[in-house]
Amino acid sequence: MKGRKIRILVAKPGLDGHDRGAKVMAFALRDAGMEVIYSGLHQSVDQIINAAIQEDVDVIGLSIMSGAHLPICQKLVDKMKEKKMDDVLIVVGGVIPKRDVPKLRELGIEGVFPGGTPFEESIRWIQEHVRKA
Repeated sequence: MKGRKIRILVAKPGLDGHDRGAKVMAFALRDAGMEVIYSGLHQSVDQIINAAIQEDVDVIGLSIMSGAHLPICQKLVDKMKEKKMDDVLIVVGGVIPKRDVPKLRELGIEGVFPGGTPFEESIRWIQEHVRKA
């Protein structure tokens, strides 16, 4: 990643209409020196995948408040495998019950940040885990 900023797509999948946290996180990521692309509300998994490909991102960050994190993440992981996007890191934040964290990790979601996780912790984790080109 030397000489290039980390590029992250912050996405709001599904019918979830609450995006304040995603926007605040996007600003925090930008302030930490990352290039941030914010997808807006009500994105389908296909729209998220297409945006990630077009923007050549290093990270897809999902913000999910609706409780649908498991099926959305499963679909995203499956589609990313189809598209051979194994070099893109996936992180998810929002309303994530502790009991679902191991399930998300089993799906391949390496970074899970439930509501209340300090921005600095999420940012540091992303910086440490982005796959080096």
